Amino acid sequence: MSDPARTSRQLVLLLIAGGLASILTAWGFQLIGGYVPCKLCLEQRIPYYVGLPLALLALLVMLRGTPAQGRLVVTVLLLAVAGVFAWGAGIGAYQAGAEWGFWAGPADCGGGGGMPDSAANMLNALRSTRVVSCTEASWRMFGLSFAGWNAVISAGVAVLALAGAWIWRRGSAA
Repeated sequence: MSDPARTSRQLVLLLIAGGLASILTAWGFQLIGGYVPCKLCLEQRIPYYVGLPLALLALLVMLRGTPAQGRLVVTVLLLAVAGVFAWGAGIGAYQAGAEWGFWAGPADCGGGGGMPDSAANMLNALRSTRVVSCTEASWRMFGLSFAGWNAVISAGVAVLALAGAWIWRRGSAA
């Protein structure tokens, strides 16, 4: 029989590793690939900035080994992580649907980022920067755009957080 506390810790570690890989990939496409994130793209990053620190805090409490009170804190933290990433999955699904033309995207969404600081740099910026619209997929892999993959990954992270919370609580009842 497996140890529920150990299984929960492993799920949270997997959640943190997957979430970190996802946000670092987004940053890589922006900083190395030259993709400028749109308004919705930037909004989809918020769950990573909020949820990953909460997951790390939950892991630290798990490792500390505090009995009953720690179990409640971990459960609440992991439920918050699940909620934040479910919200992120919803934003990703909304943007992916807009890209596929299932519904209209936001009217105020275009390329993000700052303007060049001089006229001379403007031409270079136009050559090297790919502006990403909220309603046009600039990249697809296996039929999914950045937003589509974010919806899948965020949903997966939310499921890992729910599973971790459920197993953690179940283990504390024993």
